[in-house]
Amino acid sequence: MISPSPIELTPSAAARVSAIASRQGKPAILRLAVEGGGCSGFQYRFGLADAVEPDDVQAECDGATLVVDSISLDLVRGGAVDFVESLGGAAFKVTNPNAASGCGCGSSFSI
Repeated sequence: MISPSPIELTPSAAARVSAIASRQGKPAILRLAVEGGGCSGFQYRFGLADAVEPDDVQAECDGATLVVDSISLDLVRGGAVDFVESLGGAAFKVTNPNAASGCGCGSSFSI
């Protein structure tokens, strides 16, 4: 039995990653990293990756891959990366069960 990934990539996010990667001629690999900073203590950083690193955890959906380094994974374990479009714009969004609080912009959180 394959154990479930500790983080999830939604179909909406996978489609967006594939579209961006295709336009840029890169593999459909989205990297999520957590860094210190932001208005709540930690902030999410997204970017396309050229390859999967040895310490990365992977989640795959519809041909796209989400990679998270082992240190960042401790802060987002059990979460999901989605792509949402609203009147305020379109962005990748992390649903993080480990976050005790977040900020209004949704890009930073505290534990």
